[in-house]
Amino acid sequence: MSQFDPNAAASEDSGIFGLNDSYSTANLVYLPVPWEATTSYGGGTSHGPQAILEASRQVDLFDADVFNPYEAGLYLLPESNQVKLWNKKAKREAQKIIRRGGVIGSNKELKKSLAEVNSMGDKLNRYVFSETKQLLKDKKKVAVIGGDHSVPFGAIQAIAEKHSSFGILHFDAHSDTRVAFEGFTWSHASIMYNVLENIPQVKKLVQVGIRDFCEQEYEYCHKLKSRVNIFYDSDLSRFQFEGTPWQKISEQIIAPLPQDVWVSFDIDGLDPRFCPHTGTPVPGGLDFNQAVFVISSLVRSGRKIIGFDLNEVSPSPDKEDCWDANVGARLLYKLSAWMLASQGLRNLRK
Repeated sequence: MSQFDPNAAASEDSGIFGLNDSYSTANLVYLPVPWEATTSYGGGTSHGPQAILEASRQVDLFDADVFNPYEAGLYLLPESNQVKLWNKKAKREAQKIIRRGGVIGSNKELKKSLAEVNSMGDKLNRYVFSETKQLLKDKKKVAVIGGDHSVPFGAIQAIAEKHSSFGILHFDAHSDTRVAFEGFTWSHASIMYNVLENIPQVKKLVQVGIRDFCEQEYEYCHKLKSRVNIFYDSDLSRFQFEGTPWQKISEQIIAPLPQDVWVSFDIDGLDPRFCPHTGTPVPGGLDFNQAVFVISSLVRSGRKIIGFDLNEVSPSPDKEDCWDANVGARLLYKLSAWMLASQGLRNLRK
């Protein structure tokens, strides 16, 4: 095999970021989850992992902050055909309910569809849990690439078996603390509710960029204010308008987090100009560099990123427009770099 040249163009059949790593040589392994069964507005996030793979081959591997992240070994697992079949079936049944605004009533057909979707969600969670557990057993660092934002639940469950206490740093436009949105237990709008209710090892949830939420979510999170800290987008903007440096704001964001942190990143936490085709774009949001600065501040504080997920990247229907996937791939590389640095597998540049 010829020696890898990080300065050369990537070949079409290369791996993630144009690399030639194998499962055995990689320290960080990405688990793709092409799932978007309960997406109720825009669609396409199930194509996110493949789109990110293709766009990643255009990412330059030199990083101004972390010394050669790619040298740690990065590998993307193949997509599961079984998950694709589950997604197709569950999405078909879910649409019957979504078209009626989640109102099922006594309709037997819709009740059957709901049970089917929830059952498929259970299967998906068990799959992600099992895959993540095997990766951890093989001493791999784990990152999940969605798909909609429901997909990391099983991975966080698996991490919780290894870490008895950790926090989640959650970037999102939405709170994602709805209770079974539209009847779907494993809705993309319920991921953090499900985590808080079912994974007690998560001692602290810090949400950043939240700007679209319902009254029930506000009250639920307020009730859990000792466990949940929310940095609303409106407050972040106000702090900046009043002259607070982003460095100080970032310090406030990471202050409540414990030593070990899982990062959960919904791409719609960014300003929609970075992700115009994501499922539920919302005006406002973070600049790309603001988000990366928060993550870098987390690592520079001495905290450890024990895993992460990146979700809701939806490629444009126009095959010539690769912007969403381009941003997603570059965010993935930054998340990977800082995670590896936090675990001592890469060094920070001076």
